[in-house]
Parts: sequence; C-alpha cells; structure tokens
Amino acid sequence: MALLKGKGAMTGVNLIAKVYDNGATKDGKSHYADIQVDARDSRGPEQSNLHLKSERVKGPDGKERFANTAPYSVGQLEEIVKAAGPNTEPLLNKDGEKVGTVYGFKGNVMPASRGTGLVVNTKSVEASDFKVDAKTLDNQFASMKAAKEAQAAAKQSQAGPEQTAQAEQVAEAEAPAVG
Repeated sequence: MALLKGKGAMTGVNLIAKVYDNGATKDGKSHYADIQVDARDSRGPEQSNLHLKSERVKGPDGKERFANTAPYSVGQLEEIVKAAGPNTEPLLNKDGEKVGTVYGFKGNVMPASRGTGLVVNTKSVEASDFKVDAKTLDNQFASMKAAKEAQAAAKQSQAGPEQTAQAEQVAEAEAPAVG
C-alpha cells in the first residue's frame, strides 16, 4: 500500500484508477476500482507499492494474492470519471480485448473508514497533471520494481559493512596464532 506521510502528503495527489467493466457489485450500487498513486507524481518514485489499498487474500486455490481494489459508490465513480474527462485509456487483457478503463485524475486521499488502506475523497477530484497513455500501467509496474530494487540495495549496503567486519573478526579468531 502507498505510504503518504507528512504535512500535505495526502492532498492533490495524481492518481490512476483501473476500473474493470465487470467490477460492479451485484446490487449495482458500488463498483470496485484499483486506484494507485501515479508514479509520475512527486510522491510516487520511492513507493514500492503504489496501490491505495493492498491486502493479502487467499484465493479459492489456496494461493496467496493481493486484493488492490476498493468499493466506490456509483456516484463517487461518476465524479472520478468526470474529473478524468478525456484522460482515459482502455484497459486491455493479455489477448488485447478491452476489459475496463484507466482514468487519470487528481484528488485528496484519506484513510479508509472501513477496512484498510486509503480511499479517494471524491468531493476533491480534478484533472490530473499527467496524461494517461498506453504505457502508463507499464510505467507504474516499472516504478514499483525500481523502488523495490533500490530499497533492497539500500538494505544490502547497510548490512554490507557490518557483515564484512564480522566476517573479518571471525576469520581473525579462526586464524592460527603465529608465535
């Protein structure tokens, strides 16, 4: 889940909403959307998970997955669509068939009142600073991957000198004494 800390970190965030055509609830009152911080937003590059919501769930096959969608009322989704305006891109499956829409917009986020994660305050949405295109989702994944690798490298470099020093001490202790 995206971590937005500090004063003003949750206001005016450039966001991307992945809305699948089949994401409506059975009663038709809500629609699930995967909303992410846009990797091009100043708060995006260091995030290893750009999703506003990300929960571990067990699938019917017993495998653990992440659920990244949160329900938004039909009215809230309409506000997001209106704010995005023409800033949309078709969401395609692996066969190239349209299964939803990607919307680019900007808004304030807040902690979810029910469940976990963050949600968009749809009363604050407006046009995004960035244009959504066919490469947007690929860029999102690339940004998260780069952030994960940078975090792993930072951990390794922090652990590196200590482990090297410990290994040298062990080697010295195990070396036969000359004398």
